[in-house]
Amino acid sequence: MTVRERTELLEEQILSPYATLAKNSEGRERPEEECEMRTPFQRDRDRIIHCKAFRRLKHKTQVFLSPEGDHYRTRLTHTLEVSQIARTIARGLQLNEDLTEAISLGHDLGHTPFGHAGERVLNDLCEHGFRHNEQSVRVVEKLENEGLGLNLTKEVRDGILCHTSGTQAKTPEGRIVRLADKIAYINHDIDDAVRAGVLDENDIPQQITRVLGTKKSVRIDTLVKSVIRASDGDVIRMEEPIFPLFLELRQFMFQRVYFNPYAKKEEEKVPFLLRTLFEYAKNPAHLPPDLQETALCEGNERAAADFIAGMTDRYAVELFQEISVPKSWDH
Repeated sequence: MTVRERTELLEEQILSPYATLAKNSEGRERPEEECEMRTPFQRDRDRIIHCKAFRRLKHKTQVFLSPEGDHYRTRLTHTLEVSQIARTIARGLQLNEDLTEAISLGHDLGHTPFGHAGERVLNDLCEHGFRHNEQSVRVVEKLENEGLGLNLTKEVRDGILCHTSGTQAKTPEGRIVRLADKIAYINHDIDDAVRAGVLDENDIPQQITRVLGTKKSVRIDTLVKSVIRASDGDVIRMEEPIFPLFLELRQFMFQRVYFNPYAKKEEEKVPFLLRTLFEYAKNPAHLPPDLQETALCEGNERAAADFIAGMTDRYAVELFQEISVPKSWDH
């Protein structure tokens, strides 16, 4: 018996009847020989961690654009926090932690530079719209690995696609990630907003903090325990006394932080910058060879969207300056 087979047998013995067992995976688009050491979901996790799109997340904005400080979240640190919260919930419900981790690590691979501000601009520019969850699937199916994609299992790709509003993931592990994403960003965005001076934790209404807690760690602990207590392994949810307060906290963050003029003042520059880059990128001659092939097969707009979505914040700014700011002549 291989290490993988022992792991799959252990899953069958200890996981909940609702869990998605690795041995029952619906498989990959391109069949592959099984690994002796790792289950399919473990292999997916490793492929995501080692891909280029994952590394670029460290230089992509979470909420605050170009923050002056080393302790603000980036898209990468957000992803790691989502993974940890989701894995804790999965373990508590005896669901498949490896599948949960793989979905968590891949859920934001297709996110634009400049956070949701960048996503809104691309959504306006693209004829068929732009949604980062769909782009994340496109990254793992087509854009990574020199155009071959990562060939992930169907369960991981479904969880990545369904981590936002809309259709629920087919697996309970995917549904965990969807809720863990919200728990993570609400709480770490409070932390960053306090650090930025746009919010004081004492500003959070007392009817919320009295139940959820006054500190980030306490709130996350309260919310995670609530999910584990209320979920039956298939339906993933929070307890009724907790969930309305969580929604109230989310609404509070939209009012005080996400739409805060001070916190979002740099976002006013994003539309002009990305529109300039989009027009530039619609010329296939300005694209790398793999995206020139995309332009030929799927159109210039599709290739331009792929190019921009893959940019880090700083690369987008550098390219904008390169094509927009005159340089002195070399003599």
